[in-house]
Amino acid sequence: MFATTLPSTLKALIGARYFSFSYLLQALAVLAVLAACSSSPIKHSAPVSTATPSHTAPLEPPSTLSPEQAQGLAVYALGLVGTPYKWGGNTPESGFDCSGLIAFVYKSQTGVKSPRTVLALKTWGYEVTREQLRTGDILLFGSAKDKEPSHAGIYVGEDRFVHAPSTGGTVKLSKLTATYWREKELSIRRP
Repeated sequence: MFATTLPSTLKALIGARYFSFSYLLQALAVLAVLAACSSSPIKHSAPVSTATPSHTAPLEPPSTLSPEQAQGLAVYALGLVGTPYKWGGNTPESGFDCSGLIAFVYKSQTGVKSPRTVLALKTWGYEVTREQLRTGDILLFGSAKDKEPSHAGIYVGEDRFVHAPSTGGTVKLSKLTATYWREKELSIRRP
């Protein structure tokens, strides 16, 4: 009775004169294995979460500096404290203005060429939050009224930065927590 309802290919595989129920089971098992091997795997999609995280930490901006380079840069900048201020200056011999100091330190220590004006430093590298601040980052200071930075320095750690502040002065090490700097608008860039 089963022999008349089986497809002709199955009859040909099994052979009509040797057909029996045990042959039928064996043939079906072989076909099942062959079918499983030739089919594509079932793809399961990952469950999609509809929950919104309550707090996500901002991604850490990339940096062109390794931690060792950033540390070396900070030590080198600290070594320039006391160098005379000179508007437009960009060497220890001629003196430094704030962007000249940054350009000299970055080029000397890392080979990275920085923009030569404070305004151009505003868009250099990646924006960094105060919580992400690390050695080697560039600090840009301005007033809320002007909306543009007018001064820059290199962060050297422990809330301190090196900068060339003004005519008649020298390169200084200052604290971010000092009243004068706390009252300035601060933006931070990471090359």
